[in-house]
Amino acid sequence: MKVKRQSKILELIRSNSIETQEELAEKLKEAGYEVTQATISRDIRELKLTKVPTPHGTQKYAVLTQNEQQISDKFIRVFRDGFVSMDRAQNILVIRTLTGMAMAVAAAMDAFHYQEIVGTIAGDDTIFCAVRSEDETIKLMEKLNRILNSD
Repeated sequence: MKVKRQSKILELIRSNSIETQEELAEKLKEAGYEVTQATISRDIRELKLTKVPTPHGTQKYAVLTQNEQQISDKFIRVFRDGFVSMDRAQNILVIRTLTGMAMAVAAAMDAFHYQEIVGTIAGDDTIFCAVRSEDETIKLMEKLNRILNSD
């Protein structure tokens, strides 16, 4: 049921300009799916949906693909807002965050889809980021610094 529902969600957001979870729930109900707000919220998170601007000045749900070069402003904002510092230990990048922000910052880093990152593990205020090599750790730190220092 979950796979069918999530497939229907993807179909709906591709063929309609859906701005809110309520609109999505209504479209799903019209298609014969009984859903709760919690289910919709969980599906949106699992499908990695985000809101993108429309030509009409509103926003709608969309799927971000890994091939997209533009990093969502939301992820950049989360990364910047939660970031405190970073240091490396060979090919491990250790990132300190504000208390309670490590998971959000790690999710933002995962959303950047940097090829250097093998994986992230987040605690409460610390992220361990496994990087492919020591050289790539330095490159990754430079990329993250560009995000932090860009306008």
